Amino acid sequence: MQPFAPLELLAPARDFETARAAVLHGADAVYIGGPAFGARRAAANSFEDLARITDFAHQYHVRVYMALNTLIYDNELEQARDAAFRAKDAGIDALIVQDPGLLEAGLPDIEIHASTQCDIRTPEKAAMLDALGFSQVVPARELTLAEIRGIRRAMPRARIEFFIAGALCVSYSGQCYLSAALTGRSANRGECSQPCRLSYEVTDLEGRVVSPARHVLSLQDNDQTANLEELIAAGASSFKIEGRLKGPEYVKNLTAWYRQKLDALIAKHAAEGWRRASLGESVYTFEPDPDKTFRRGATDYFVHGRQDHIACLDTPKSTGEAIGTVAAVDSAHQCVDIRTKAEIANGDGLVYLDDHEELAGLHVNRAESLGRGLVRIHLHEPLKRHPGLHPGVRINRNKDRRIEKLLAQESAVRTIAADLCLTVLENGLQLTATAAGVRGEVVRTLELAPARSGDALEKIKAQLAKTGGTVFRAATVAVHCMGPVPFVPVSVLNALRRECLEALAAALKDAHPASRRLPAQPLPALLHGEKLDFHANAANVQAVRFFKKLGAGTVEPAFEKALKDKAAPDLFTASLMRCRHCVRHTLGLCPKQYGKDPGRKARFKAMNGGRMKPLPLILTASGGARLLARFDCKACEMTVSLIDKSMSAADIKARCRPASTLS
Repeated sequence: MQPFAPLELLAPARDFETARAAVLHGADAVYIGGPAFGARRAAANSFEDLARITDFAHQYHVRVYMALNTLIYDNELEQARDAAFRAKDAGIDALIVQDPGLLEAGLPDIEIHASTQCDIRTPEKAAMLDALGFSQVVPARELTLAEIRGIRRAMPRARIEFFIAGALCVSYSGQCYLSAALTGRSANRGECSQPCRLSYEVTDLEGRVVSPARHVLSLQDNDQTANLEELIAAGASSFKIEGRLKGPEYVKNLTAWYRQKLDALIAKHAAEGWRRASLGESVYTFEPDPDKTFRRGATDYFVHGRQDHIACLDTPKSTGEAIGTVAAVDSAHQCVDIRTKAEIANGDGLVYLDDHEELAGLHVNRAESLGRGLVRIHLHEPLKRHPGLHPGVRINRNKDRRIEKLLAQESAVRTIAADLCLTVLENGLQLTATAAGVRGEVVRTLELAPARSGDALEKIKAQLAKTGGTVFRAATVAVHCMGPVPFVPVSVLNALRRECLEALAAALKDAHPASRRLPAQPLPALLHGEKLDFHANAANVQAVRFFKKLGAGTVEPAFEKALKDKAAPDLFTASLMRCRHCVRHTLGLCPKQYGKDPGRKARFKAMNGGRMKPLPLILTASGGARLLARFDCKACEMTVSLIDKSMSAADIKARCRPASTLS
């Protein structure tokens, strides 16, 4: 089985420093925001910085993608279009877009990639994007392997890019309007306030508490380490790490981790033609480990179907790695003994769940090994602040000071294997360097005398092999001469090597694969006069025109635009989030979890108003905001809407009666 395309590890970049770190640590491509219209407003970059990034990346044939993936208003279309052309001038290899209005407004002739914000869940949607000329599409993170295979079969040209690491949004991307409804900050405009990370008390329509305040909408972090081979078999070929707001240390660690995993698979399947999408090999000064950087636990989400434990109910903060348990607490000396096999260092950060199931943190002032698997921790803060710290409590480390110090320095070198060949000519020297089928050459005219030293040949080879300070390493060094080995001054060899490798580097950049947009293909009128509501995300007249060309009837404005124009839909009935994650399933209240046992079914009915079809639940945040979660068991999905502050319990019950038949 050969992958659909060369395998690409795609890393996030907040800025030039992070992009450089991603490249050095093994990324085949990086994605980054420009000055505006990227879905992470806090991670903007100038076009000058983008040009620096592409110049650095292209020497390794690493591709650079610019996120242009927010919804765009009419008065912004020209600015967004200009940004696309300036990005091409800066050397960007592809534009990641969400707003279909950009297709109508006109984009430069470079690859376009369909953002995950496009809400790609079906083969039909994927096939349409392929026909429109998208070279790469990012399906919803919630898809199973079977669903990914279906999308692969539907696209003859476009590659599949799939998220393999990082934060997970609880809603299908591009279909979340809760932040906009609550705060005016739109996720589709790069300003999400992350209401899903809050804690919510869950009650039923009678006001009975189903769950005390917990983070029922906050998901663990994505980790597809164990599924990479299956994802490739399903048709994915680009593997994306989430995190454009994260710093270099996070990017270094996760890029190195997945580089090693993909390289192992490439080596395993080399005979089947598996290969990576860029040049060079990286060597690290540290051992990559996802638990060593920010992480809310780990889940592989829905790749193998619905899982029981995908929410991080206790905290939205980083939980780190499990390292041991409390053995003893000494209040008199402000220290805690931990039974652990880990090496705990001064400055480490430790966390535990207190008696209220809340995450609490400890800062290690001094760590002292006691032997027999015990480490004594002397704390900065007084122990009286930690009444929940007692023997048996499990301890995690979410800040490893030793790794942080390593990652704060230059922690990787990436080099490209080059073959050097020095040929002695009648009147001088010719040095060639070859890498990835590309050649650099320099010729120097000079008079040469035979060498007096018997090891002159080995000295020449050793000097030419000193490629430090360049992106190359000498894989082989050969010297060809018809007569005796000449004496060549070290200064001449150094100059030849430097000029030749500079020529090779320039030639490699010139050979960087050109980016061209796939030609669009004719599409039938797919929408057959359908009415499109705000979920179509039509934020400008060009987007409306796009949908009309596909056969749409009425096209309502995007939620953000309607909100801006004070014409928002009824927030109680509107689906502000659509999720494959289910609060009922997480809390053990899904009817499918009760099977056919009459006793268990009776207990479920008693908890659910005497019926098996699940009634809505009310989620109340500490700040008072109330959400209504409805459950569509046939689709196995949950939708979330907003309850107005003025609504009484009786009003909510009355309005939920017809909605409860939804499932």
